[in-house]
Amino acid sequence: MEDNIRKSLVIKPVTPQDLEQFNDLLTYVFQVTQKDLEQSGYEEGELERAKRPVLEKSDVLGWFHKDELVSSLAIYPCTVNIHGTLYKMAGLTGVGTYPEYAGHGLMHDLVRLGLQHMRDHKQWISYLYPYSIPFYRKKGWEIMSDHLTFDVKDTQLPKQVNVPGHVERLEIDDPDVIETYNRFAMKNHGAMIRNQLNWDEYWRWENEEERTAGVYYDANDEPQGYVLYWIADEVFHVKEMIYTNQEARVGLWNFISAHFSMVTHVKGNIYKNEPLHFLLDDGDIYQTIKPYFMARIVDVKAFLKQYPFAAETPESFHFVVTDPLAPWNNGTFGVYWDEKNQVQITDRPVGEEIKTDIQTLTTMLMSYRRPSYLAQIERLFASKHAIKLLENAIPMEEPYFSDYF
Repeated sequence: MEDNIRKSLVIKPVTPQDLEQFNDLLTYVFQVTQKDLEQSGYEEGELERAKRPVLEKSDVLGWFHKDELVSSLAIYPCTVNIHGTLYKMAGLTGVGTYPEYAGHGLMHDLVRLGLQHMRDHKQWISYLYPYSIPFYRKKGWEIMSDHLTFDVKDTQLPKQVNVPGHVERLEIDDPDVIETYNRFAMKNHGAMIRNQLNWDEYWRWENEEERTAGVYYDANDEPQGYVLYWIADEVFHVKEMIYTNQEARVGLWNFISAHFSMVTHVKGNIYKNEPLHFLLDDGDIYQTIKPYFMARIVDVKAFLKQYPFAAETPESFHFVVTDPLAPWNNGTFGVYWDEKNQVQITDRPVGEEIKTDIQTLTTMLMSYRRPSYLAQIERLFASKHAIKLLENAIPMEEPYFSDYF
């Protein structure tokens, strides 16, 4: 039966002419209702038109039964900051298969072809938002960032602290908002370097007309942070708060606290493992933490060649990697520093040996989990000396990622 179904299907690119089918497939698979669309501010047919630029910019692969799209995968071209180095990143999205075609390995083949496509386009890393963490782990992705939520009562808001700057309320697309984020993203590991299409996707499921930006300006009138928010039913909702220094953080919380007579709670999001309770006088607040995005190294050798190791080490080491879907990643990758202290990658097993899989290598180099911890839980196999080398070589900063696609 499976052979008969596979024989009736053909795999090919999904084009803008297939947009309606692409939209129908994802709406069905992810159960997007008309109510969801209305709450996001979309009128009938508007979401389909809004997604057209994404489809036009992305590379979409699909399985077709005759002229009907039955399974799809979209590769969304992005740029991210990895420890201060800009990488082309393949955002994996639009992943779905109609239930009657599930169980025939269609998505397995699409992901395999997608990885080859990413490699051909020099996208050495891929991010995705998982609908199933176990599914994507089997394909080589691993958790790389967290999403924290918080709920602060009005009585727990921080007291006003004098700062030299001030906050202005602006439109969410004000140039100062964009410029502030750009500077923040260039300084924060993991962050998306947003172009206009990325910003459009960032707001895709939000009612933009109800959102406001509070921008903190320092004494020189330079924007140093912002809070994107809305107020409803006596709740101050924080979509995102970013700041380039602690002065801006304090100034933004001054602004939020100034709403104490209007709200009973402040609820919001944090996209880094930096719990809020430690920063508040009354830290007895409600917080949750969940995995957010997953990442996958597409090409180990190419990724390592660009990777900004924290410091050169006098000793070399090599990874022995296994990858379930990308055969070019199965093998040995040696890391050493030449006479000019430049990192070099070789196929030779130089120095200490470190055995791991593509998932663990990714989460470690993204600094979501440290080498010593990964060795402790037996996701990484190496001597104590090799683990110490890795601890010194891999930067400490944990990833920040607040986008969604």
